[in-house]
Amino acid sequence: MNKVVLLNLGQGNLQTGFPFVTAQLKISGKIMQFSGSLPAVPELVELYRRWVLLYELLYKARSINIRSIQPLTTNLDEDEDDDITIDEADVTHVSDADFELVCEQLQIHLDNWLDSPDFRTIERQLRKELHPEDEIHFIIQTEDNQLRKIPWYTWQFFSDYPRTEMSLSSLNFEPGKIHHTSGNKVRILAIIGDSSGIDVETDKQLIARLKDVETVFLVEPQRQELDEKLWDKQGWDILFFAGHSNTQNEGKTGKMYINQTDSLTIHQLKNALHKAIERGLQLAIFNSCEGLGLAAQLADLHIPQMIVMREPVPDNVAQQFLKHFLTIYAGGESFYLAVREARERLQGIEGEFPGASWLPVIFQNPAEVSPTWQQLRDKIDSIPSLSPDYIRPKFSTVIRFSIAIAILLMGLRWLGIIQPWELKAFDFLMQKMPIEKADRRILIIGADEEDISSDRYGYPLPDNILSQLLNKIQTYQPSVIGVDIFRPQPIPQNNENYKTLLKQWKENKNIIAICAGNNQKNSIAPPPKIAPQKVGFVDLYDDKSQTQQQDDTIRRYLLSRTPNPISKTSRCTTSYSFAWQLIYRYFKSKGIPIQTINKDWKFGDIVIKRLQPRSGGYQNLDAKGNQLLINYRNTPVIAQQITIRDILENSNNFNPDWVKDRIVLIGITAKSIHDIHDTPQGEIRGLDIHAHVISQILSAVEDNRTIIWWLPQWGDTIWVLLCSLSGGIIVWRIENQLHQGIAISIAVIILYTVCWLALINGAWLPLIPSMLALLGTAGFLKIYNVKFSTSQITET
Repeated sequence: MNKVVLLNLGQGNLQTGFPFVTAQLKISGKIMQFSGSLPAVPELVELYRRWVLLYELLYKARSINIRSIQPLTTNLDEDEDDDITIDEADVTHVSDADFELVCEQLQIHLDNWLDSPDFRTIERQLRKELHPEDEIHFIIQTEDNQLRKIPWYTWQFFSDYPRTEMSLSSLNFEPGKIHHTSGNKVRILAIIGDSSGIDVETDKQLIARLKDVETVFLVEPQRQELDEKLWDKQGWDILFFAGHSNTQNEGKTGKMYINQTDSLTIHQLKNALHKAIERGLQLAIFNSCEGLGLAAQLADLHIPQMIVMREPVPDNVAQQFLKHFLTIYAGGESFYLAVREARERLQGIEGEFPGASWLPVIFQNPAEVSPTWQQLRDKIDSIPSLSPDYIRPKFSTVIRFSIAIAILLMGLRWLGIIQPWELKAFDFLMQKMPIEKADRRILIIGADEEDISSDRYGYPLPDNILSQLLNKIQTYQPSVIGVDIFRPQPIPQNNENYKTLLKQWKENKNIIAICAGNNQKNSIAPPPKIAPQKVGFVDLYDDKSQTQQQDDTIRRYLLSRTPNPISKTSRCTTSYSFAWQLIYRYFKSKGIPIQTINKDWKFGDIVIKRLQPRSGGYQNLDAKGNQLLINYRNTPVIAQQITIRDILENSNNFNPDWVKDRIVLIGITAKSIHDIHDTPQGEIRGLDIHAHVISQILSAVEDNRTIIWWLPQWGDTIWVLLCSLSGGIIVWRIENQLHQGIAISIAVIILYTVCWLALINGAWLPLIPSMLALLGTAGFLKIYNVKFSTSQITET
């Protein structure tokens, strides 16, 4: 950020001195103030009188055109008794050596004056805080016209800080009320005034050649025409004037000659100029003589900045300065540095035009920041440099805020307060996962409404029908068959169909039955006399108990469990889930080993990490047993599905190849038999949830499909801290509130996208804590900035 020095010289003058001098220094939102004084230096006034006299004599001797409507006569105090009139004898005796000597004496006296003991403290403090590489805007506040005319550029301070340029300002200032109109070009209103005896055509050509510019030229306009153009509703960015002008009334007023008969003061255009400034006018360039009076009047309207010429200016000097400034400024350099370089380049023509580099000067409103050319083009607001609206705190404050917000959020997360939001965010991201195809390794044979309502089949499926179905499926060589059907009705004694079914069940090692419940009260037993190794439990667990809310979403699946005292009273004693039993037999048929490593299941080379009490968004999880976080396939159907009648009646809808080497699931798919559960992918039948789990593990082992994983607690903490710091840096680095809002919105979109892409690749990142950290730090820092800025301005 640019550094700003505001040197207030108070109400003194060069004849009596300056008893109260203050210097304010703004660095990254921090404001420091130093005080001192300056003694009287009347000889500086006399030296400048001599400089002006020789300046005008040299130009008259060389017959150089000056952009002044008056003849070359010197009137420093604007007092008729003090006029210095040039006669022919003076013209013939003037020399460049005399002029250069006066320039050198002026520089020495200025350095000596500003090195006085009571001012030296201010300079030392400034040098202590500033670096030669800094870009520094040095604003000198004074109402004294003599002070505004002296060559401040020659002060040694500006040589030691090559990226510094000085400007002038009134003692009183306030931010302008600027409301930009839309557009993507720099709008310039170029007034080409009375050009009698001077060349302004070059000025016009220089402006016309600019890119990304919309220029309206008013050539010797009438007052009404100029006034109407200033009221243009589209607004202007730059007001340019070339022609004759002068300063009057001891530097307090000025006139510009808009045509050969009419001249205007700023006061005569006050209403129109005030409206132009409201609509975006930020820079006025008076490429004409003696512009300090015009600048003094225009400053009262709170225009951000102006460029004027201190003294009468030759055509070539005005044109060279304008050419260099516009080229450098439009090329991307800052306003202040563009003026400095353009001014210093005038030194190259001082052999012909002595004193040229002393003429251009900036007149600045300290409550405004000079815009870049891009800001003018894109109609971007500048931020007041010394306004209480925004003062940037130290970066260490941003770090402290970021750490505090991150710790607070991780503490709330640890207590489980954020868990419901995290789980909902997880569901949302799961719904946005890429579409996948159905898993061709699984076949679902479901009894639909037509099956269970027919006289032949019915519900529950008769023993003989289920036996026929299993026999027929076995002929097509499935890898394993899972029967997800409860048969709770009493079995008649000596039921031959039932005995046949049980015999078939016991003799085929690849048929898995089910049971449910972990206690005597609500457990459902498997078919009798079937070995526990051929039974899997089908219990599904929602997150009601995990979130203390009505959250009945199925996100987890219990692969296996360790028997406990309660389970000994249950009719469902198996330690393995229905899906696990089917997966185990499928992999066994393919020679893929299955083992446990540190209580985690390892299928082939893939280790399925069990959920821990703190896993991703789960922060208070009952993690008993080996629980899997389900990575649902985003697909309309998880597997190919046919009906029981398609198998038994040899329907054309059935192809025997669909069974060979597959996992076959048999269950009820009729909607009238309620078995619907909420999942991140919407409502899904229990049979399909088992299929999703089976597909998830098979795909991980055989297709390298991702298994969801999460960072350890310290990893989540670092991630949240980085997001918190990002929000703080945005507010700290970007001053404009609109741009802050845009940047924060972009950051939120990027954060969401990163978390979504991470989940696609298996990583469950803490979206909600990191989002809250980013927004929370940004919000709290903005609140802090308001109080901090106000207190800083009050203190200074």
